[in-house]
Amino acid sequence: MPVGLEENRCMGEVTMRHGFCELLCVSLLALSTSALSQQIRGDYIETRSADVYTGQCFANGEVNLVGDEAILAWHIQSGSWDGVPLEGLTVAAAVHANATLGDPYANPYPARAVLLVDDQATSQQSSALIAFAHQMGGELLRNAKQVISAPMELAVNPERHGVALLRAGQFATVQTRPVNGKDHVCGNEVTFYPPLTQLTHSMPAVALTDSYRGPGLDVDWESHGRRSAFVGTFVR
Repeated sequence: MPVGLEENRCMGEVTMRHGFCELLCVSLLALSTSALSQQIRGDYIETRSADVYTGQCFANGEVNLVGDEAILAWHIQSGSWDGVPLEGLTVAAAVHANATLGDPYANPYPARAVLLVDDQATSQQSSALIAFAHQMGGELLRNAKQVISAPMELAVNPERHGVALLRAGQFATVQTRPVNGKDHVCGNEVTFYPPLTQLTHSMPAVALTDSYRGPGLDVDWESHGRRSAFVGTFVR
């Protein structure tokens, strides 16, 4: 083959490869941008009617007796769900299960659940918050038959890990503080139960107040000073 033709063929292949690389980079950038735009993140708080940070002896004394009630709450810092922006909104769930949540030898399902949805949400945002909670709560919230609109507040102190506050109208209140040395009663405490939903970060905390007074569960509760809470963050 003449030298000129060979050079032209090589240059054509280089140009094609260069164009393909540019197209691939643009496609990857578009995908990453799309994924980022669909990302949703925020703060999370959870309480249970059993200690989650505890020693084996305490946990054995509670299993099958308590731990069948829980409150889960998500505050969206940024992002959207099903294409609906949810920044600044909060959704929570109160749960009454059939057994101690987290007990590997018992079946807590089906569990009763009530969803508490931010009253600042539009109808479209309310539907997205409900769908988001169902996704995050999974089987635990499958039977959430009742939805209540209420003023919602979920605040996590960024400078004091474990300090958080949830208020869901007149229905639910949770206030937490960090675990400290005085909470090590038997000396071998661990995070005995994991959180009830997928999180990017979580830490056990003490629930200074954990209360639910509302319809749908056939039970109300109120407790104070239990090592029964989690404070964390989520990204989906």
